[in-house]
Amino acid sequence: MPRRKVPEELTEEELRRLLIEKRRGARRDRIEHFRQTGRVVAVTADLEADSVRDAGTVPTAQAWEADPLEVPRGRRLADRFLLVVEVLAVVALIGVVLGGMGVLRDMNEIVFAPATAQPTPLVMAVVLPSGHTPPDAQGNTRPNEAEIPEHLRPMVQSLGNIAIPTPGPEQAIRISIPALDVDSPIVQGDGWEQLKKGVAQHIGSGNPGRNGNVVLSAHNDVYGQLFRFLDKLVPGDLVILYTMQRQYVYVVTGTAIVEPTQVEVMSPTSDPTVTLISCYPYLVNKQRIVVFAKLQN
Repeated sequence: MPRRKVPEELTEEELRRLLIEKRRGARRDRIEHFRQTGRVVAVTADLEADSVRDAGTVPTAQAWEADPLEVPRGRRLADRFLLVVEVLAVVALIGVVLGGMGVLRDMNEIVFAPATAQPTPLVMAVVLPSGHTPPDAQGNTRPNEAEIPEHLRPMVQSLGNIAIPTPGPEQAIRISIPALDVDSPIVQGDGWEQLKKGVAQHIGSGNPGRNGNVVLSAHNDVYGQLFRFLDKLVPGDLVILYTMQRQYVYVVTGTAIVEPTQVEVMSPTSDPTVTLISCYPYLVNKQRIVVFAKLQN
């Protein structure tokens, strides 16, 4: 058996061939490993090594390190497609999570939001409030149904059953008219029973300080005669309305004498206004006196 040479005894050609064989063996081992793991789909012939061996030249490091395995183009496209699908799935999942958080936040706001009072729709009036017959010698009086058109009387009777809302924090609860020395509570609703208690606000009319018409009425010759001297008010006089939160000062702008059916004076306004209504003349009560005021700037 021939003695195995040590590297120092090998010729240059023998060293070159030994290096080639060693690298080819490592390459075969790597290819076999790829086959076993299912990663090899095509293997090119080892022509480069043979040509190098035959030519007697040493291949460059770049040539030996080049991967002999080539992944098919279809496989590369499939991998890219799967990557895109995974990215889109992650983005969709993030969107679902964020959307769920938004829905949960909105539900919490709805559940825990404090209830807000809704304005009562303006009740249709066919005659101006506070109408009554002149008091007799004993001070007795009653609603003056004669001033209501006969065909509208059933409607007026039905309005008497409307529920009176509880005043909210922004509704008027008190009125002061310094020029007439009037200081009275305000009740909601201007029916016959409400007008016995003080100054009455027409249901659904505006709130103090807000755009709209605050319609207030009171008697002039019974139940305290609170609006007895409305005809004494002149432009520039003050009307002060109080809510649970603050006061609002209005300035009188004018006065008018109207018929009981001229309900247009109660119409909503685009600016903050107050309308004061009472029967007129004193102890006759065939008409109404109306005082207009606007919010002081």
